[in-house]
Amino acid sequence: MIIAGEASGDLHGARLVEAMRSLRPDLRFSGIGGSELAADGVEMLFDAAKLAVVGITEVISHLGDILAARQAVISRMRTDRPALLILIDYPDFNLLLAAKAKQLGIPVFYYISPQVWAWRSGRVGKIGRLTDRVAVILPFEKNFYAQRGVTVDFVGHPLKDTVRRELLPTREEFFRAHDLPVTAETRVIGILPGSRTKEIRSLLPDFLAAAQVLAQASQHDWLFLLPRASTVSHELLLESGLASCQNTINIRVVDKDRYALMAACDAAVAASGTVTLEMALLGIPTVAAYRVSPWTYRLGRLLVRHLRHFSLVNLIAEREVVPELLQEQVSPTAIAAALRKLLDDTEYRRTVLNGLAEVTEKLGPPGCAERTAELALACLKKY
Repeated sequence: MIIAGEASGDLHGARLVEAMRSLRPDLRFSGIGGSELAADGVEMLFDAAKLAVVGITEVISHLGDILAARQAVISRMRTDRPALLILIDYPDFNLLLAAKAKQLGIPVFYYISPQVWAWRSGRVGKIGRLTDRVAVILPFEKNFYAQRGVTVDFVGHPLKDTVRRELLPTREEFFRAHDLPVTAETRVIGILPGSRTKEIRSLLPDFLAAAQVLAQASQHDWLFLLPRASTVSHELLLESGLASCQNTINIRVVDKDRYALMAACDAAVAASGTVTLEMALLGIPTVAAYRVSPWTYRLGRLLVRHLRHFSLVNLIAEREVVPELLQEQVSPTAIAAALRKLLDDTEYRRTVLNGLAEVTEKLGPPGCAERTAELALACLKKY
């Protein structure tokens, strides 16, 4: 049984299922996930899309779905006892299932541990008690658990298998495929405001205003690229500042070839999250930006006091590799200044690129799913 409550977990879970089946073709899977796990033949007990909620109010409004999903999984555990329960991130929901599985004598394998290093670190002991094995994908997580008496395995990061520059079209091929006229002097900047509606509404207006600052203050030829995820409507982009700047800057919205777009950039500004790690793997210097409501930020500062950085790139490097802009620091002028430094300060740019290469190395070699599959199957052999 495999439980993935969010889109990224669905994707990583599907790769794990494929890797496990390559070693054991007789395996049968059921659980919670999305289209990726369903496409791999996993019997869906509940649709993960109904569970992918963020924030207290959203959780309350979806409480019926959450309880129904939990009951569906527990009922199946009792009637058709799985040989192994695989949990992927999604901690509050998954740890309840882990407790029930242990009561029923079902081994538990936790893949992609929750971010206990950021907040609510007390969950480390609970994870250690309720699981048979834990696989983490960030290098510093292994030491974090070890210092608290929990043994975990670092399996590398799944992005090392999917974000690979050598498998992408060249910069010139990407420009030709999307009919983007550029010259050797054109500066190409990625505008990556996230995939959630709140993120886009909060960050995109300032990202676009920074693009206008750059275009107006320099004689360079600029091209700004804005990838649009399938879950993001064009109307949302227009409402969030795109409509007012389309005639003042050279900006293109691209609906496909996201990684090729990212790899074609000279620099970028991005919402802090997994995308900053993807940019690091592609070797693209990026300004990381993060902004939430003042109330959420104040609460977050109370809960997360010990972290010096918020972007994954800098957390992995344990120092500032890419510039970070937090809350009121996120402004058009600050973003434009940080991008200019990444583009114009040759020594600084070289330092950033070296840091990105170091982070890429720390994420381990490709083959995360295969290594994780072997650990999961080892849990099976113990029982």
